[in-house]
Amino acid sequence: MSSGIVFQLLAALAYALLGAGWWRQLAQGQKEIRVGPITHGLLILGLLMQAIGLQQTMLSHPDGLHVGWALALSAAIWLGMLLFWLENFTMKLDGLLLVLLPTAALAALLGGMFPDGPVVPHGGSQWLRAHLIIALCAYGLIAIATLHALFMAMLDRQLHRPSEQNLKSGLIWRAFDTLPPLLTQEKLLFRLVWIGFAVLTLTVITGAIVSIQILGVLFPLDHKTVFTLLSWLTFGGLLLGRQIRGWRGRTALRWTLVGFAFVLLAYSGSRFVLDVLL
Repeated sequence: MSSGIVFQLLAALAYALLGAGWWRQLAQGQKEIRVGPITHGLLILGLLMQAIGLQQTMLSHPDGLHVGWALALSAAIWLGMLLFWLENFTMKLDGLLLVLLPTAALAALLGGMFPDGPVVPHGGSQWLRAHLIIALCAYGLIAIATLHALFMAMLDRQLHRPSEQNLKSGLIWRAFDTLPPLLTQEKLLFRLVWIGFAVLTLTVITGAIVSIQILGVLFPLDHKTVFTLLSWLTFGGLLLGRQIRGWRGRTALRWTLVGFAFVLLAYSGSRFVLDVLL
């Protein structure tokens, strides 16, 4: 077992234990989730171990750059978690860890269980390496924005249900009650979408440069390019609708989910089919 796999599995264990501890406290009646120095330290430890695992698995291959579907997913969620950790210093987002930690644990576990994948052709190209790093940043931002949109959709649904005592006393309702207000979440969602769209634009630009250098064409008509462009158009349309028509709420959530589906199909979905099913 390589050191990269070990670090990924250790990161998954750290996230899982931290998340399980918080869910246990919630089940015991704790009404508020707060990130203290110990939690910050454990999060940093998990992020550091996952980063080492990704570096050892993806960048230390003797034949070049090594990227599989599970490693790409793990790297994307790692970047999203890193962004959350930074954002949590300026906005009260502690309750989101109740869902983010299990998600990060699953992503790191998949990265450790499925480390195999093709070696990227022309992995020695600096432009290609830069393009892949930027693309993974975009995927991570969009993935965390999508998770955030799902939280908002579930919270909005709960708020519009009749007030039933047994529902409000349940564990899931108490978990929703620890989340930030919807207006705060919406503000964070569009901040994530703006940043993700900007990084996705850089992904398209660097991808075009790499395509010209390697293939001699601006945009090859393959599934990855098509779905990436569809995602770029979707998020661009969402931000334009936000500026012109003031889109928010469920409309913004639907556009975010559609854009993420295109991103998932552009890379992780296709790599899963090629690396696992085929």
